[in-house]
Amino acid sequence: MYVIAILGNVTILFVVKREPSLHGPMYYFLCMLAVTDLVLATSILPKTLSIFWFNSREIDFSACLTQMYFIHCFLVVESGMFVAMAFDRYVAICDPLRHSTTLTNPVVAKISLAMVLRGGMFILPYLFLARQWPYCRTNIIPHTHCEHMAVVKLACADTHVSNYYGLFVLFCVKGMDIIFIFLSYIQILRSIFSLPTKDARLKAFGTCGSHLCAIFTFYISSLFSSLNHRYGHNVALHFHVLMANVYLLVPPMLNPIIYGVRTKQIRDRLLHVVTHKGT
Repeated sequence: MYVIAILGNVTILFVVKREPSLHGPMYYFLCMLAVTDLVLATSILPKTLSIFWFNSREIDFSACLTQMYFIHCFLVVESGMFVAMAFDRYVAICDPLRHSTTLTNPVVAKISLAMVLRGGMFILPYLFLARQWPYCRTNIIPHTHCEHMAVVKLACADTHVSNYYGLFVLFCVKGMDIIFIFLSYIQILRSIFSLPTKDARLKAFGTCGSHLCAIFTFYISSLFSSLNHRYGHNVALHFHVLMANVYLLVPPMLNPIIYGVRTKQIRDRLLHVVTHKGT
């Protein structure tokens, strides 16, 4: 899964960089999503593999907090990228004549920067709160990576502040993102069903359907893992660890397939590059 995630996302970055015809808002957002997926997968996989391959079961406390920060920061960034891509599709389908003037390169750059800064600022309290708690019960995390609630549960203090702030990020940040995406796709679907020909409707619906599959995979697995940490006391530990790894590995693996392979322009450009090199 990690190899597919790396190869898929690097391929998207390579193809978009090589082809000037792909230098547009949708593909810039797709590149940002690819970079986010690369960071997410690389934040956990090297350490996870070292646990299985070399029995390296220790991690420095500062390294643990750093890993925790990168994981949760880029989860919020990825959520923001889905919102940006939904907005891009909304403008492209519902108001195509204004697409080039609305989503200019400077606007795309500002949106991307805002999503990264949002992720960094909202997750920074995770780091400060986790660092201030006293840890005197145990230093064993029943996980393959330093997930926020897994670390907080080790503290021998009242950690309700961390719990409540984690829920705030989950529902107020990611929850608002889901609402914006939902509203965008309602308008998109309304426009699709008003298209004059059946072929045009099927083509547009196929593209949006694949995008929604990627979005649902990310949010459902993320929501399940976050709530399971807080309320899933009767869930078997091995299943919980499995789901925590799935929601950090499956989206980075699937996104290049869904957005890359199913996007005709990227697929055609990739085939062109491969066949051109072959000749």
